[in-house]
Amino acid sequence: MKVVLMQDVPKLGTKFQVVEVSDGYARNYLIPRGLAQPATPALLKEVEKRRQWERQKEQREVERAQTLAQKLSNLVVEISVPAGEGGRLYHSVSAQEIAQRLKEQHGIELDRDQILLDEPLRSLGVHSVSVRLHRQVRATLKVNIVAAPA
Repeated sequence: MKVVLMQDVPKLGTKFQVVEVSDGYARNYLIPRGLAQPATPALLKEVEKRRQWERQKEQREVERAQTLAQKLSNLVVEISVPAGEGGRLYHSVSAQEIAQRLKEQHGIELDRDQILLDEPLRSLGVHSVSVRLHRQVRATLKVNIVAAPA
């Protein structure tokens, strides 16, 4: 039986994909749980419209992310941190702190999970930090860590 998946189903397919499954699997599992619907000509037309809409939405999101990536590449986020002798920081700078300072200084709101740090920043100077804005779009943000005045 051919069915159209209404959600991603592990080991079977993705949303709006047409798949061939056994009659029993479709009638007893997929359809009652709302995971799939029988593939009718009317449903296939509707699915094609939804796919186009999803592709357009995805394209708009990618364009927004690319615009933001361009903007972020020209910015420098400055963070003052208490430091001791030899420029040793008393505490490290985390992704959360970078996101907070970016919002305060430039009005750009990012989630801390979007800022990709292998480990927190622990030294003075300018650091290049990678930012994931979309599955397909990444940007580089410059973070300048300076010693706080005593």
